[in-house]
Amino acid sequence: MNNINYEYQPISMWGYFGYQLLYSIPVIGIIILIINAISHPNINVRNYSRSYFCGLIIVLIITFSLLALGVLGDIASNFAS
Repeated sequence: MNNINYEYQPISMWGYFGYQLLYSIPVIGIIILIINAISHPNINVRNYSRSYFCGLIIVLIITFSLLALGVLGDIASNFAS
């Protein structure tokens, strides 16, 4: 594994865990996520960042869609009463 170029080296399990924690930081994580998705030298980190970003966008679309339909407001009012 030592003769693999850094550009193609796989990410370890702890690497994925660390990137997951890093991307979970509210503002700094999003900035680092975008920077890694665009310009990280390791293609595996770039692909992981892009997939995390796509998942984040899907979750935001679903959340805003439910919010626009009033489903989330109804659920929140049921918990409040």
